[in-house]
Amino acid sequence: MKVSCLNKISQFGLNTFNKNYEISEDIINSELLMVRSFNMHEVEIGPNLIAVARAGAGVNNIPLEKMGDAGVVVFNTPGANANGVKELVIAGMLMAARDLIGGNNWIKNNRDDVNILKTIEKAKSAFAGTEILGKTMLVVGLGAIGGKVANACDCLGLKVIGYDPYLSDEAKALLNPGIEINNNLEESYPIADFISLHIPLLDTTKEMFDKTIFGQVKPGVVLLNFSRDQLVNDSDLKVALEAKTVGKYVTDFPNHFVANLENVIAFPHLGASTEESEDNCAIMAAKQLMAFVEKGEIINSVNYPNVKLDSCEAKQRMIILANNQPSIAREIAKIFLSIDDLVKAKVSKVRDNYAFYAFDIDGDIDKAIINALEKVDGINKVRVI
Repeated sequence: MKVSCLNKISQFGLNTFNKNYEISEDIINSELLMVRSFNMHEVEIGPNLIAVARAGAGVNNIPLEKMGDAGVVVFNTPGANANGVKELVIAGMLMAARDLIGGNNWIKNNRDDVNILKTIEKAKSAFAGTEILGKTMLVVGLGAIGGKVANACDCLGLKVIGYDPYLSDEAKALLNPGIEINNNLEESYPIADFISLHIPLLDTTKEMFDKTIFGQVKPGVVLLNFSRDQLVNDSDLKVALEAKTVGKYVTDFPNHFVANLENVIAFPHLGASTEESEDNCAIMAAKQLMAFVEKGEIINSVNYPNVKLDSCEAKQRMIILANNQPSIAREIAKIFLSIDDLVKAKVSKVRDNYAFYAFDIDGDIDKAIINALEKVDGINKVRVI
């Protein structure tokens, strides 16, 4: 089975594939694609493609609906790069609190001064900052990254307030006991010294941080955005920075407009750019692709439902990926009438617009059955393992 990479993928990840997989440059004929930040919205979907794995968390560069309608499962790797992003968030917070960049720039600008050690004593007051101990951090989103940021800030002595209306019991159990959960942001904005964003970019979150929210925050708040640039309204941010409503804006996604604003600390999308993060993401992505190819199991999909499957005890396993509509199950049942006695196990699961079906069949599957399934309106892909 061919695997093609649209970006440079860690060799540790590629080495995870067993001998049944071939790393290939033949993108159009590959069954599997691995990607990081490459924009796939204009990429042609090859006839053999069954899955795409994003070695990272964000999937804005992948046309999820287009892939879903073609029966292509899209995976991401949540949590694999979480520690790398967490560490950069903490670094950004400290840089903003202590004006370390301003101080460093002063040294560079005055490095020819032979008396710089004396001059420093007069100049350093311009870069006096604040300590983070006892300050309040509001973490918006407590997923794989946000949860780690919250715990790290708690360990550093900040008061931490977490916001996440979709917080799972598993994620909540990983949080330090001292972290307060408050899903009323209006109560938290006025008391937060730092706000760290860890939410996905959706229609409901696009430009969520605008003049309305900037009118509620504690004056001089440090806003840290290590999620997506479009979560913040750029024009309103400019006004807030000029008015010192927002003291510093720290971001890993500096577009041209934001990169030219004062009091912005910006990094060139370095959050997951550590050797460890890239290795972890690639290894996780490769394992997910192999689980899907070899068992039909879906782990961390962002378009089709996640499905845990046991090993197939029958002769073959059929995987059907379809649109989520009631008629599909009825059509499958009709086609399966002739082999119903051979079906030893079946699983079905739906998620939003898409459905997954797995059948363990103790016998040969006639090609006519596969052809009949593929002709059903709404069935996107049929595969026999």
